[in-house]
Amino acid sequence: MRRLGSAAVLGSGVMGAAIAAHLANAGVSVLLLDIVPKELSDEERKRGFALSDPRVRNRIAAAGKERAVKASPAAFFTPARANLVTVGNFEDHLKGIADCDWVIEAIVEDLAIKQQLLDRVEKHWHEGIVVSTNTSGLPVGQIASGRSPSFQRHFLGTHFFNPPRYLKLLEIIPLPQTDHALVGVVTAWGERQLGKGIVYAHDRPNFIANRIGSYGFRKAVQLMLELGLTIEEVDELTGPLIGRPRSATFRTTDLVGLDTVIHVSENSYRNLADDPERDVFIVPPLFQEMARRGWLGEKSGGGFYKRVDGEIYTLDYTTMEYRTRQRAKLPSVEAARLIEDPAKRLRQLLSAPDKAGQFLWQLTSSVLAYAAKRVPEIADDVVNVDRAMRWGFAWDIGPFETWDLLGVAEIATRLQDEGREVPDLVREVMSRGDGVFYRKQNGTREFYDVAVKAHRPVPERPNVLWLPKLKDQGRTVASNPGATLVDMGDGIACLEFHSKLNTIGEDTLRMASRALEEVRKSFDGLVIGNHGADFSAGANLMLMLLEAQEGNWDDIAMVIRQFQRLNLAIRYFEKPVVAAPAGRTLAGGCEVCLPCARIQAAAETYLGLVEVGMGLIPAGGGTTEMVRRAAFRLPPGVDADLFPPVRFAFETIALAKVSLSAEEAFTLGYLREGDGISMNGDHLLHDAKEVCLSLVRTGSRPPLRQTFKVVGERGLAAIEAYLYLMRTGGHISEHDAHVSARLAHVACGGRVPYGTDVSEEYMHDLEREAFVSLLGHPRTQERIRHFLQTGRPLRN
Repeated sequence: MRRLGSAAVLGSGVMGAAIAAHLANAGVSVLLLDIVPKELSDEERKRGFALSDPRVRNRIAAAGKERAVKASPAAFFTPARANLVTVGNFEDHLKGIADCDWVIEAIVEDLAIKQQLLDRVEKHWHEGIVVSTNTSGLPVGQIASGRSPSFQRHFLGTHFFNPPRYLKLLEIIPLPQTDHALVGVVTAWGERQLGKGIVYAHDRPNFIANRIGSYGFRKAVQLMLELGLTIEEVDELTGPLIGRPRSATFRTTDLVGLDTVIHVSENSYRNLADDPERDVFIVPPLFQEMARRGWLGEKSGGGFYKRVDGEIYTLDYTTMEYRTRQRAKLPSVEAARLIEDPAKRLRQLLSAPDKAGQFLWQLTSSVLAYAAKRVPEIADDVVNVDRAMRWGFAWDIGPFETWDLLGVAEIATRLQDEGREVPDLVREVMSRGDGVFYRKQNGTREFYDVAVKAHRPVPERPNVLWLPKLKDQGRTVASNPGATLVDMGDGIACLEFHSKLNTIGEDTLRMASRALEEVRKSFDGLVIGNHGADFSAGANLMLMLLEAQEGNWDDIAMVIRQFQRLNLAIRYFEKPVVAAPAGRTLAGGCEVCLPCARIQAAAETYLGLVEVGMGLIPAGGGTTEMVRRAAFRLPPGVDADLFPPVRFAFETIALAKVSLSAEEAFTLGYLREGDGISMNGDHLLHDAKEVCLSLVRTGSRPPLRQTFKVVGERGLAAIEAYLYLMRTGGHISEHDAHVSARLAHVACGGRVPYGTDVSEEYMHDLEREAFVSLLGHPRTQERIRHFLQTGRPLRN
């Protein structure tokens, strides 16, 4: 694969700077350019700068980079990544694009201005440089109009979604004249290096995701006004309840910015003269009034929601005044929450007779019908549409997958009964396509292809290994309610957690032990990974609390001992074990990863030993492993103080530090030299398997069992003094101090002389005793209970 080494981003606004940041995350050197200011700022005048000063001429691009550095959530994996971004301006530095592999135009959404900039770009461009536009909806063909045939062969649309680091979707919009091989190159860059999910869109206004997403948003607002629902009620109905993000409708709008939403709507209305539902995109007076008042969302301090003295207020659109946020009270919603199965839950909601049911039926059926009418206008097939909505708008399932979930015939019948149009594509699927958009044939997923009027296999994505497909092929080795062992092929097995939040309970421990036995007998190596949004949230706190309240201390100690022994067995297993974490990998989930021969982490992995927040300490070997790593940072025979690295390990655990990216996990000590990062989370299991195979091929051997030195009483005294100052200064609570003191006792190896050699088993005994003692403390139980009830930590 031709590797992307350097890029230029033209335009340093919110989107341009964020794209530059994510390119830097991928190790790409970036030239970030913008216009030259026409006049000095007040600060520049005070400091005596001239308009010719490079600091002035590069000021706009520099400000964009600085915004990205300070962005929350973070745009860069680590602050050091910003060093890969060099700022400049269009007048002095546009010639620098000649040294770039890829030039991405991301300036204001104005066709004439984009065309003028590309005219200047072509003067410095040469064959081999890819040029793309990040327009969110302007016709790509018109943007390229007037450029030479050679330039147009190297030109295409690449629509990133904001924020680029976190939203998976990258829509690629090639022109008829775009070189096919070049599309493949950009696809490979996007998927492998940038971690994107690629969909191919036609050059139609707003492409795929924004076309359907914008329609759904405007339809939701229209129905809200018709039915008299509140902002909170709409967000309650359009969030996780129906498989959509927590930010739902209006919180998402505040994050994106109402001005951006208005622009997309206006662009749709202006350019979709042939769309029968064009009027849905008319910007409502409510939005116009909010924009007039400057209520654009988070960037302006408030939109549909705003924070007042730490409290969230909501806009009452009937009075145009803010009021305290109110909990939505919808009886049908409360009943639906009790239904685990998403299909049953959604069916019940859509049939509810109250205003919630009316809203959801009208919204869902309208979006499903609209999507069905847009193929093949906006994309060649339903697969690209479903992926676009899952990856760009974080829907659990796409619109055509939803048709199948609810029943194509059932939805069509209800539409017909209401006198509404049933899309031609839906009628076609019912008559020719087995009545479904997707089906499984011999373990292979197929989709209804409108081009051939029949089902064919969903195209394989390279480097994607899908456990459900392996299970469908009969490659399950063993399974219980907590975990499953799957044959990945090539002599590698995969241990998959699948409890709620992938928490670790006795079922998980039993299957993990079984996995080691099976690998010892029949496989060459083991991968521990899954497809969950989070690798593991740790131990099952509810069961721990119940056992504690029953006083089953021996049982608790036994389970902890089992967990410790399992992690020790993983560490010294004779065949390679590779952990493949992604998302939240916390507490016990982190402890499972630490002893593995290698960790291959998704870029968005948030590793952390967070037990202190619950009033506990890591006791599955996590504290021991962090202290052991600290001890071995000092080479044998080096006469240096062991306390600083041990103190760092203690503080990492005591402050419950969680990495904000896999890259940051290296600085916290959770990842080590030799561990790897997969930019694309969908490639994670494939990459972990390849790492495991590499270890097999190179004859990887388990580490030797070694004792290590601890800081003992001397280190413990120093930490206890620090905790005393923190407590008397009011920085930590009494229970915080108590928990931290127990952690310090373990981290220092107990009250032994400085430099004492200890074993892992000795440290595990200290961990276990501290954990059981803390679990019995009323304030720890109060913390756990509060977290289980509210999802938020308690400081008591």
